[in-house]
Amino acid sequence: MEKILSGKVAIITGANQGLGLEIARKYVLAGADVMLCARNLALLQEVQIDLNKLAVLEQKIIFKACDVSVEADVQALVSETLTKLGGCHILVNNAGIYGPKGEIEDADWAEWVKAIEINVFGSVLMCRAILPHFKAQGYGKVIQLSGGGATNPLPRISAYAVSKAAIVRFAETLAEEVRGTGIDVNALAPGALNTRMLDEVLEAGPEKVGKDFYERSLKQKESGGAPLDRGAELALFLASAASDGITGKLISAVWDDWEHWPEHLDELSSSDVYTLRRITGRDRSFEWGDA
Repeated sequence: MEKILSGKVAIITGANQGLGLEIARKYVLAGADVMLCARNLALLQEVQIDLNKLAVLEQKIIFKACDVSVEADVQALVSETLTKLGGCHILVNNAGIYGPKGEIEDADWAEWVKAIEINVFGSVLMCRAILPHFKAQGYGKVIQLSGGGATNPLPRISAYAVSKAAIVRFAETLAEEVRGTGIDVNALAPGALNTRMLDEVLEAGPEKVGKDFYERSLKQKESGGAPLDRGAELALFLASAASDGITGKLISAVWDDWEHWPEHLDELSSSDVYTLRRITGRDRSFEWGDA
């Protein structure tokens, strides 16, 4: 692979399995130094050993156990990254959980809140911690993982749906806050992945997640789902100089022709395309709904 991230440093949260691990592989092969973080220290140690086999001699791959919903953990993670790797250029907010499954009045409230803390507060805390460094160097890439809950209701998985919609809007808002500073912020929708989170849905069963969602998940399991590689390729693109100037967008790895977006920077920058927005009556040719 071309070393398009040579000289760059990336923090990847939730990097010990699934899409986070696949993104880490892409980044290492592209020449980046990486800080891997997750809550499971044993898995991180195994991942470091595997990734070292892909690295060239001068590359650094380090890891740290971290709960992104705990501010002290986040501050320690960023501090250690800057100290040991000499800086940071890319933040991938990948850590996330489904949270409780079932109707909202039956869901365990502590688990519901914990999902919001990890999925939303964790990403916000990571941004808060790294932004001063990004602003000081006049450059940075924030890549926020989205999910199906950002654009569609997910009955019986409400904490996940709410968190994903919230974090996409936060990414769009942050992109405006830092516009003109050399920092790009985007949300990445990887598609329906066959990861541990899908296994969670199948284990919960139709009585918890609903018959329709359960059956769709079974079909996804059988078909193989969206390839992890495609989401990781988009994460690599968004971390590279090729995506400079693309910011404030919710991008589908599977459905969007993002490889050619750099050819349309002016249109992307001046439009609300690929963002969350309200659908009005006139959008659907209703003549009765809008003043």
